[in-house]
Amino acid sequence: MALHARAPGLGGLELYTVARAFALLSPARLFVNDRLDIALACRAVGVQLTASSLPPGSARRLCPAWWIGCSVHTYDQAAAAQNAGADYLVAGPAYSTPTHPDRAPLASRTLDEIVRLGLPVVAIGGVTPERARDLERAGIYGVAAIRSIWDARDPAHAVRELLGDGIKRE
Repeated sequence: MALHARAPGLGGLELYTVARAFALLSPARLFVNDRLDIALACRAVGVQLTASSLPPGSARRLCPAWWIGCSVHTYDQAAAAQNAGADYLVAGPAYSTPTHPDRAPLASRTLDEIVRLGLPVVAIGGVTPERARDLERAGIYGVAAIRSIWDARDPAHAVRELLGDGIKRE
């Protein structure tokens, strides 16, 4: 299982505090979104880069051991991220999501093309336990979820449902 420290509304010290708390939760692996300084300070195992971040090769020079992922929304972005040295892709939104209401979901054909690039793909956006199974059958490596956990009456149960039997637990 991986925990992803991402908090666009937080300042650096606040995000560092959250990331350090995540880092103490064994056996979860810590990834930090777009804040390479905080990832270094917290000894994160990886970072997720956005279109406005440093390229993967530059990030890798900061920490060669990082797993470097890139957020992608099209096949062309995914292919460019792969060519730039990304280790994995976060593709989405897989489904409509209130987190990004202005973004149309990826077409299943586009998601299939991204998967065929051969990098591990984490699907994000509108993921529920049922949809996670469909995504796994489509070749998705893992899923990222926000609302299906935060909005659940029992978040721990929601996480267990998302993990199910087949989604990777790393």
